[in-house]
Order: sequence, then C-alpha cells, then structure tokens
Amino acid sequence: MIHLRNGGTSLVIDPTTPGLPTIVHWGHDLGDAAQADLDGLALAAEPQRVSGGLDVPARLTLLPLDAAGWLGTPGLEGHRSGRVFSPSFALSTVEHGPSTATITAVDDHGALTLVVELEVSDAGLVRQRLSLTNTGPDDYSLLALAATFPLPAQATEIMDTTGRHLRERSPQRRALTVGTHLRESRKGRPGADATLLLAAGTPGFGFERGQVHAVHVAWSGNHRLAAERTVTAESALTAGELLAPGEVDLAPGATYSTPWVLGSWGDGLTELSARFHTELRSRPRHPQRPRPVTLNTWEAVYFDHDLATLTALAERAAAVGVERFVLDDGWFLGRRDDTAGLGDWTVDPAVWPHGLTPLVETVTGLGMEFGLWVEPEMVNLDSDLARAHPGWILQPGGRLPVEGRQQHVLNLADPDAYAHVFESLDALLVEHPISYLKWDHNRELTSAGDARTGRATVHEHTLALYRLLDELHARHPALEIESCASGGARVDLGILERTDRVWTSDCIDPLERLDNQRYTGLLVPPELLGAHVGGPRSHSTHRTHDLDLRAGVAFFGHLGIEWDLTTVDDDQLAALGRWVEAHKQARDLLHTGRVVHADLPVATADLRGVVAQDRSRALYAYTQTATSLTYPAGRVHLPGLDPDASYRVRLAAPTAALAGPGQSPLRWASDGARSTGRALGTTGIQAPVLYPEELVLLEATVIG
Repeated sequence: MIHLRNGGTSLVIDPTTPGLPTIVHWGHDLGDAAQADLDGLALAAEPQRVSGGLDVPARLTLLPLDAAGWLGTPGLEGHRSGRVFSPSFALSTVEHGPSTATITAVDDHGALTLVVELEVSDAGLVRQRLSLTNTGPDDYSLLALAATFPLPAQATEIMDTTGRHLRERSPQRRALTVGTHLRESRKGRPGADATLLLAAGTPGFGFERGQVHAVHVAWSGNHRLAAERTVTAESALTAGELLAPGEVDLAPGATYSTPWVLGSWGDGLTELSARFHTELRSRPRHPQRPRPVTLNTWEAVYFDHDLATLTALAERAAAVGVERFVLDDGWFLGRRDDTAGLGDWTVDPAVWPHGLTPLVETVTGLGMEFGLWVEPEMVNLDSDLARAHPGWILQPGGRLPVEGRQQHVLNLADPDAYAHVFESLDALLVEHPISYLKWDHNRELTSAGDARTGRATVHEHTLALYRLLDELHARHPALEIESCASGGARVDLGILERTDRVWTSDCIDPLERLDNQRYTGLLVPPELLGAHVGGPRSHSTHRTHDLDLRAGVAFFGHLGIEWDLTTVDDDQLAALGRWVEAHKQARDLLHTGRVVHADLPVATADLRGVVAQDRSRALYAYTQTATSLTYPAGRVHLPGLDPDASYRVRLAAPTAALAGPGQSPLRWASDGARSTGRALGTTGIQAPVLYPEELVLLEATVIG
C-alpha cells in the first residue's frame, strides 16, 4: 500500500488491483496509519462478484480500461490504424516518497508505456499527470488520455459553472446519477462558458460545510471534464486535454504528456478553494509586491485616442492614487475600430505623430507605471500582416474559418508567425518602459488547422503560446502580463503559470460581478482577479449604481478603475480617492488572507470577506442585493474567525458613515461590539438596514 500525505490530505493507493493501481482514499489526512490498517482499507474496498457481471469485477483504477473489464468511459483511447484498440497494461515499477509517486506500466502487445505521476502538494492538492510513450515500430493515434479521481459514495450532487461573454461563471447544480455529466471546451481556449472546476459533494454542499471534491485542468486549449457514476456505484471525476482527430499521432519513440490535473477537497467550498489559493501563492513567480491600483482606458475613451484627453485622464488617475495606467485598444497601425489593424503592432503615426513617448513620459512622470493592450495571437484580414502572410492564419486548408469579431487567429506553431509576434512585442518593450501587457484574445478557435499541413493544431498552438510567454518573461523579467480573453474566457492554471492576473469579465456591473468573482475565486485568489470600478452607468448592462457598491465589490480583488475620470466632479473624485486609499491600507490582508463566503439563508443579501491567516483581523462586505421580505433583514454571521478569540466588530471606512433609509442608529455599527469568534460565526450580528444594491464594509479585529 502507498500512503501519500501532505497539507492535510491523504492519498492511499492499492498497487495490487488487477490492471493498474487503484486510489482507495482521497481526502482527510489519515495520520501515521499502520500498514495493517492501510491493508485493511484496501481489503474493505474490494467489490463483490455479482449475478450477470464479469468473473473479476472491474475496478476504477488510475487508468480504467476495457481490457480490465471497465465498462464505463475508458481512460485511454487510441489505435494503430484500427488495431491495438484495447490496451492492457501490466504494472512495471512503483517509486514513491512521503508525498509523491511515479507509477510505470507496460503494454507489451500494444507497444505502449504509461507513466502516472502523483503528488500531494504542501497545500493538500492532488496533482496528477499521465505520459504515454509509443515503443512500437509504427505510429499510434492517440484519441484521449484522462486523469481519474475517485469520489466517495456520499458525493451525489455535482456543481459546475457556465456562462457567456459578459456573464461568465454562473453556477449550476444537478444530481450525480448513473451516467456521465460531460463538459467540453472545443474553442481553442477554455471559453466564457467553461467551468473552472467540476465539483461533486454531499447534497446541498455550500461554502461553509458539506464534503466536496473537485478537479481542474491546468490547460489553456481544448479540454474535457466529466463526472461519471456506474451501476456498480463507482463514481469518479476525470479530466484531460480534448484532442482533435490526428492532432497527436505518436511516432515511434514519441511521448505525449497530459496537462497537470489538480484535485482539491474540503468541508465546504471555502476549504476546497483555499487549497488552490495556497498552491498559487507558493509559486516562485507569484506576485510579491503590492498589486498596483490600475486605470484602464477602454471604457473612458474606447478607440478615440487623443493625447490631450489621455493626459488629462492620467492626471486625474494620479490624483486619486492610481499606480498603473494602461492604454487599451486603438494605438496601433490602422486601428480606428475593431475591423482592421490586428497584427500590425507598430504605433500609428496618424494618431500618435510623436509616438507613444509623450504619453509614456506623462504617465511615468506622474509616478505611475505604463501598461499597454495587445492581442498578439490575432489578425484582421484588413492588415498588412494578413495581406503579406495569409498562410499564417489558422485554417483547415483551402478556406478560412468563419470570422469572429472581424478577426482570425495566427498560427503560433508556425515558426515564422511566432517570430513575427515575438519580435513585434519585444521591439515595443525595448523602445518604451512598458511594465504591463493586457494580453487579449477576442475570438474562439474554429477549424483551427495548420495551413502547411492541413492538420488540427490547437495542441501545438497552445504549447507555442506558452513558449512565447516564457520567452518574453526571460527577455523582460519585470514584465507583468494579464490574461484577458473577451473578459474571462481564458482563466486556467496553465495560463496563470505565465501571467500575473486574469481579467475576470468584461462586465463590471457590480451585481453581475458578485457571482462572477465568487465562482472565479474558487480557483483564483483575489490578488490575481482584475476587479475594476466602472462609471455610474454600467457599460454592459446600463444599470446605474452608487460608488459605494461599485467600489465595494471591486475592493477585494486586484483593484482598478474603468471610468472617464475627466467627467467626474470633485466630490466623487474625492470619494473614489478614499476607496483607493482604503484598499491600499487593506491589500496586504486582502491579498494574503483566507477568502470566506457566508451561506446566508436568503438570496437577497451577500456576505463575503477575507480573514488574516493568523485570524487576528478580517474584512467583510455585506451587500443588500434586493429588497428583503423581513425588515430589518435580521442577523448575519461572520465566517472564518477564531472561535476562542474575542473580536470587536464595527463598520469600516469608507462606508462607516453610511446612513440607512431613516432607521434609528445601529449602535454596534458606530461604537463596535465585542463578541467571540464562535458567537460571531454562529449567532452573528444584526445586519444594517440598507436600500437594495447598497454595500457596507465590516471589520473584525481581535482583542488582546
């Protein structure tokens, strides 16, 4: 028996099962269990032969296969010109330490070697990757290879997310019944409708309680996630890359490795997501300095670039405490709208007769960093690049794909196209002190083939994107990059290995952002979530909201502004400055602490926050999203505090002076109330009376 332990997680593997080893436990740390107890765990997991079944009951192994009697979805699919369609592996070697294992198996008849890498990280995540090597004399056509994570019997409800442009990450739930719940992305990027996690748990699991397990594919191309339950009561989550026909044909001696698939678990989604946050924060290249408050120019000026206007905007931005100024789309050759110019990454002299230097010098002279919008993987047909090199466009051969947003995709797997993109970006970064690239990706990949060969090439294109980002970082180590894809359509841990934040959604309406940021935050910690304060009227929904709601919802993420500040009066500008300053004072807590969400009994209110790792302090946002049937709204509890410590709770700046709709003063809000973390997490406090779509910040500080 193999017992891997780390970060509060145990993974117990039985290497004696027919075919390949089987995971018999994934979850709670089992402690320093005796070998006899582990043997007993494996024995207790053996299935019973039943009427009408196979003589040797199939097991849900690390790679369930037809050859071992598995009648569900196989973990490996492929063939040699129609032959070797049912591989059968025999265990070869097992190497393991306290928290890692490498398992090798061989199919002598099929001439295939499989290596499964397993790791339980310091954060308690289970990381799994499979590699398949063709040891035969002819090509092996790989169709699918997926990592398998078993589920406990009580995991009978699944949750994932879906969405669209401007409304990513909407949750959906259903029972895990016999059959397969399949989520696929065939867009060449995860997509706005993609689920970051596929989760399964006890019925009704929430953020605060209910055992739940989930998996994520750290890959920025096509992928597949599934939850499957069989009539033998075996249930599993499976995940891997989604391969197009002929995309991976392994030549003799060649190896294909899946993306890393990460599995997390917890008593509630808060504990599950904390493992992902801890993992990301432990990366060597995780941002270490405070996240700069950012102003992005898109919703302020759109394509209307004018030096005087942008200079005035920069001056106002600096006045409210902005630390990074990002010039969005419209600065390069021929780019007056979204129909032309992509691919021609040189400054347009018609708009910028003296280049970007005057604006860059203004921005840096005001003490701000300068950032720039780019969309390097894309090309408009109305561009010098497309006219000169039509063969660089992803296409199946003989025809172009359907256009999206009047643009096509460059084939980064083509060395010449790759070199053009790298050299164009490198020249910009050498010429100007650009500290930040907003890297956009505004269309999905369809008919994504290599014009040179006619073969599907999303896999190679994605790997080339990773090389491009890695090479830019190597040449410009201080450069930060944001992953934007029509908003939040490329959010995954593959791209986040090479970028410094994600643009969570093009929609910054604060009501829409409540759900969007909550469920994106299951995977991504707040310091990597772009969250901006928009203008009074939402660009995408046309709803109107006061500044406190707009700023309060953005407050916990990587704060930014998406608003034409040249039109803002002095009072509003001062109020915005107070929010920026409050964020700066709190961001050390906000961007290092544990994110919590309260499971409130009503849908008309929202309470979320961040608790310091030592639980000495916490900040919460309480939002009245709609009118409540009860009036006043009643008590709300504050999750995540130390149950045995005493805290003082009060309203926090800059919402501390917020006046409610004619109610008598709420004494705890102004004077503070003392109580234990246990009482605050259960009995709670009386919520302030708010109008619909109003928000206040609450602060809990340990006493003594």
